[in-house]
Amino acid sequence: MGGIPISTVKRVLATEAALELIERLKAKHGQLLFHQSGGCCDGSSPMCYPAGEFMIGDHDVLLGVIGGCNFYMSEAQYEYWKHTQLIIDVVPGRGGMFSLEGPEGVRFLTRSRVFSPEEQAAIKQEDGDRV
Repeated sequence: MGGIPISTVKRVLATEAALELIERLKAKHGQLLFHQSGGCCDGSSPMCYPAGEFMIGDHDVLLGVIGGCNFYMSEAQYEYWKHTQLIIDVVPGRGGMFSLEGPEGVRFLTRSRVFSPEEQAAIKQEDGDRV
């Protein structure tokens, strides 16, 4: 699979509720992957797919792993989010129609926080000109 790896600073985390849902979905669908949607018909939701059913491109960034599942974002979108840590949570409601959690009556939701100056310095040191 493609993907440009990022630094060792945790760029994406998941809440306990999200990790529990990921385990339920893995039990039903096998290994999963996530891709942070950049808009269009599903807004900007984290999308959950069976591994191998979403084509990761050369310009997708591997942000990290949540619940044993790779989490990606397009490189162009990463430019807008690179100063933030993504925190994947679960809330009631309907998510993206192509995301696996839809029938569960909940949806994944991305929350974020700005990295501290120390975290930003570590990312810059590890990634050089990329950040």
